[in-house]
Amino acid sequence: MIYTVTFNPAIDYVMYPKTITFGRVNRSEREELYFGGKGINVSVILNELGIQSIALGFAAGFTGKAIEDGLSQAGVKTDFVRLKSGNSRINVKLRYDSVTEINGQGPEITENDLKVLFGKIKALKDGDAIVLAGSIPKSLPENIYEKILEEISDRKIKIVVDAEKELLLNALKYKPFLIKPNAHELEDIFGVTLETKEEIKVYAKKLKEMGARNVLVSMAGDGALLLDENGETHICGVCKGEVKNSVGAGDSMVAGFIAGSANGDYEYALKLGTAAGGATAFSDGLGKKDEIFRLLKQL
Repeated sequence: MIYTVTFNPAIDYVMYPKTITFGRVNRSEREELYFGGKGINVSVILNELGIQSIALGFAAGFTGKAIEDGLSQAGVKTDFVRLKSGNSRINVKLRYDSVTEINGQGPEITENDLKVLFGKIKALKDGDAIVLAGSIPKSLPENIYEKILEEISDRKIKIVVDAEKELLLNALKYKPFLIKPNAHELEDIFGVTLETKEEIKVYAKKLKEMGARNVLVSMAGDGALLLDENGETHICGVCKGEVKNSVGAGDSMVAGFIAGSANGDYEYALKLGTAAGGATAFSDGLGKKDEIFRLLKQL
């Protein structure tokens, strides 16, 4: 079974106002609701690709119940820890010319809540996979990724980490199956400026030498570069389409790679990941199965 972890799930409330004037009443032409969080996005795309997963994390109040119900209706299994107080966050996104976002803070997570989550993580077995993605809420310890990975280090569990800087670096000693920095995150990690694919490859290789089995680097309009666990380098271009949305594209790439790597064909995994990321980038919400496989044919 694949488990995804989203510490701070959200309802994304997307509004399309005609105009925005501060200090005045503004009206929206239409609205959309999405249930989000990086781990949840991975679970949703896996479900589109016919792969079952269980979304772990924390849910609170009426918004938390709405997230659980919405994911259930979409066919995604959840096993969230229900918090006794607060509400899961709502992120307001105003799409007018550009996108303006106001993200909620989310509920307080207590030490006891965290113990309940660890009880669920302790149940993972050999052959399972876990996806850790995104930032850490203020109420959780900064080394929570390491605590989770230490908890499961005695089992043969496939680890996927999609996080920035220290969160990512501190996970490398646990030999994650996949990490997915983008080119800018790679620059931040090593304090360098990377201008060519060869330079990106050099620093991706450093992360591999530090413990990662597969290093997938997304390079925006230049496609993606993969250094796989067999020592092979793969490069894939981007899909063609009109970019409508950047939220969840990286998570979709992770999900597509996981789905495509089931039989060890990493070239196919890279292509499916690229198609899944493109499908989301070309959609108002997360990509759908038909669009993913349509774009896959471009590659």
